[in-house]
Amino acid sequence: ILSINKNDETQTGGNGFSLVIGEAKSILGDCHLGDSIAVNGTCLTVTEFNEERDKFKVNIAPETVRKTNLGLLKEGSYVNLERAMGQDSRFGGHLVQGHVNTTVVVDSVTLDPPNSLAVTFYVPEVSTLKDYHDDDVMLDILPKGFICLDGVSLTITRVERSDRKFSVMLIPHTQKMVTLGKAKVGDIINVEVDNNTKTIRRALEANGILQRVVEKQDKLEEEVELLKKKFDTLISKLESKEN
Repeated sequence: ILSINKNDETQTGGNGFSLVIGEAKSILGDCHLGDSIAVNGTCLTVTEFNEERDKFKVNIAPETVRKTNLGLLKEGSYVNLERAMGQDSRFGGHLVQGHVNTTVVVDSVTLDPPNSLAVTFYVPEVSTLKDYHDDDVMLDILPKGFICLDGVSLTITRVERSDRKFSVMLIPHTQKMVTLGKAKVGDIINVEVDNNTKTIRRALEANGILQRVVEKQDKLEEEVELLKKKFDTLISKLESKEN
């Protein structure tokens, strides 16, 4: 980040919050004004770039400041950058819109030998968030599902639902290429859940199917617990007869 202006009165600043981002030559080769570039996973519009095409400016709306970590950036901060996907490119990772749902907090970073990092995140309760949120992203975080963290498409390796935590794994290449490789406990990270998962879950909720499935699962769990108790009682009786 080269500069931050919270009241940019220039034509390209739009009398609002703007960022100028440098060291961006690798993604500005065929850039045009109005193009979209994801900054830490947030889809933003390019309003200006220099003749050398190594730096560019974006505006940030108040809603974006509230929902993402972009308002926490400082001059000198590093961010992840990605151009919009072309129709002729290979499709890697998963579909990401650049519409950040909310932020999560780095809970722990541990080495998974020999060289990977296991990073665990805490998802704040919706009721604790200052800004309006229409849903709880924890509902759409599933083991081995997709998730986008600061613009990085990753696979969820573990979910601790009761503690509102989930984990991902960073291989050495990912650690080197993106800012998550230097993440520390307490860092605020942008999250976009998989839109397909969210859409399916909401459709099931609207039709009452999800509730019925949950009720059946709860009933099955109760029956399993009852069978376990009966089995334990039977084993105890058999052991008593043997003695």
